[in-house]
Amino acid sequence: METLAQSISTIAPTTSPVATIPLVCALAGNGTWLAYVLATVAVLLVAMCIAQFARYSSSPGSLYTYASMILPPWLGSVVAWSLLLAYVATGSSVIGGFYHYGNLLLHDATGHVVSTIVLSVLLSLIVAAISMWIAWRDVKISAQLMLWIEGTSMTAILIVVMLVLVRHGWHLDSQQLHLRGMTGSGLRLGLVLALFSFVGFESATTLAAEARNPLKTIPRAVIQSAVLAGAFFIICAYAEVLGFHTAGQDLGSSPAPMRLLAVVGGVPPLGVLIDIGALVSLFACTLGCITAAARVLLLMAHNGLAHGSLRNTHARNQTPGRAVVVTGLAAVLPTAILAARGASGLDVYGWMGSLATYGFIVAYALVCLALPSYLRHHGAFRVGAQIIPWIAGGAMVLALVGNLYPVPEGPYGKLPYIYLAYLSAGLLWFLLHTRRNLRDKSSG
Repeated sequence: METLAQSISTIAPTTSPVATIPLVCALAGNGTWLAYVLATVAVLLVAMCIAQFARYSSSPGSLYTYASMILPPWLGSVVAWSLLLAYVATGSSVIGGFYHYGNLLLHDATGHVVSTIVLSVLLSLIVAAISMWIAWRDVKISAQLMLWIEGTSMTAILIVVMLVLVRHGWHLDSQQLHLRGMTGSGLRLGLVLALFSFVGFESATTLAAEARNPLKTIPRAVIQSAVLAGAFFIICAYAEVLGFHTAGQDLGSSPAPMRLLAVVGGVPPLGVLIDIGALVSLFACTLGCITAAARVLLLMAHNGLAHGSLRNTHARNQTPGRAVVVTGLAAVLPTAILAARGASGLDVYGWMGSLATYGFIVAYALVCLALPSYLRHHGAFRVGAQIIPWIAGGAMVLALVGNLYPVPEGPYGKLPYIYLAYLSAGLLWFLLHTRRNLRDKSSG
């Protein structure tokens, strides 16, 4: 349950109905449910590939370890740096979502408008500090806490969703069934955002050193988290679009969609409770991202891709304390700076989430393409074993192309260049480290 909790908490399923699904709807419209069906299939294919790796290897380095076993060292470093950015940027994204819902709930509770910029920065720092402290103390406590948080939040959302469906009656929404008004480009761009709902589903692999019977429990957790999250997202996407059709409002522009959905379902008080659940879920995701990123950074330090001091673990807690601090600060600083400049929480959520998607997609694609050679090395290669990896890798490449073309306007258009600059810096570090090692060997 704790390995499954790590993946579920990093996905943070509660955040998609309140933040991501409206963004997908703004692009795909009545095809929102289809975008999530396609995303679920793509992620499940990737999950099957990752599970194959996890059946033969248990290492806290997650996808980085799997890729570095097979791929050339420089491509292994691409996976490492991409995965580190993905976890850290996802942490930044959900911190932005946290201060958005924190501001919303505090305004409801007090009836007064506090200085939003000051409050946003303060909330960002608080959620990051608490997450770092819990991750530093003990991973078992973290996993148990994450499981309860997500279970409670998802239950509240499912109650509202089922009430909306029951009140509509047991017949399909013809507008959604016929994909009325959906365009091909809208579906493609919506699919990319739908994939962001799943990112982090593989983070159970970062607990290989702590999990019981990791070669069995971790593959199960990876596949189960993809299936459970996919079913949840598809149902929520359909119900949310349906509920907003009934109310005659636009889901794509709603700052708190579950509140209106609760009204449509006939249970208005649950709307505020779900917003509270979303706030707690965003905290759980922050915690899950820092936990996962710290363990990736730990292994990177062992392999010379990061400073050697980050290899140390806490004497009593046996957690990578320094790596936790570094990844926690890396997650909160961009969000705090953007909040101080007046950026809304939902804008930060979208910007940093899109940046994280670049890292995840590249890491997923490279790991999938490395699987056939990995199975061959373990004597487990069978005829047709490369079909799923190639399909999964191809799906990730198509998703990446969907992110790059056409180039989005505004801040989203700058994100590919930020990712490439970051990756170039990581590869430069790898090159310098490799040359230094060769020089040391030749002089020795």
